[in-house]
Amino acid sequence: MSTGLVIVIIVVVVALVALAVVFGRRRQLEGRREKAGELRREAQSRTLSAEKQGAMADEQSARARQAEAEAEQRAAAARREAALAQERAQAAQTERAAAREHHERAREVDPDAADPGDDGGDRDDDRQSRGERSTS
Repeated sequence: MSTGLVIVIIVVVVALVALAVVFGRRRQLEGRREKAGELRREAQSRTLSAEKQGAMADEQSARARQAEAEAEQRAAAARREAALAQERAQAAQTERAAAREHHERAREVDPDAADPGDDGGDRDDDRQSRGERSTS
């Protein structure tokens, strides 16, 4: 074999190896590009999912705040009602006391009313024994 032919064969082999390396590198880069595209699509999908979950969490939080506000309103209304009920109970108690006093006063004033255990004696004597003044 002549030296020229050996050089040509070596150059062709080197060129073929270089082409194989270049095409292999292109194929590797293309594979990495495809992998990057898949990762981007996955990232986009997860981003959308996260945004959806975030929106749902915001809605649920808003509903919870609204429920708390409504509960606070109901509690305030309950406190007002309890205060009103207590006020009315106190007013009723005051009225009962006033009614008792009026009944007692009416018994004291009524000449026909007899005290329990009264044997028909003079009411002025009974009042004096209790330390009360006569109204006559």
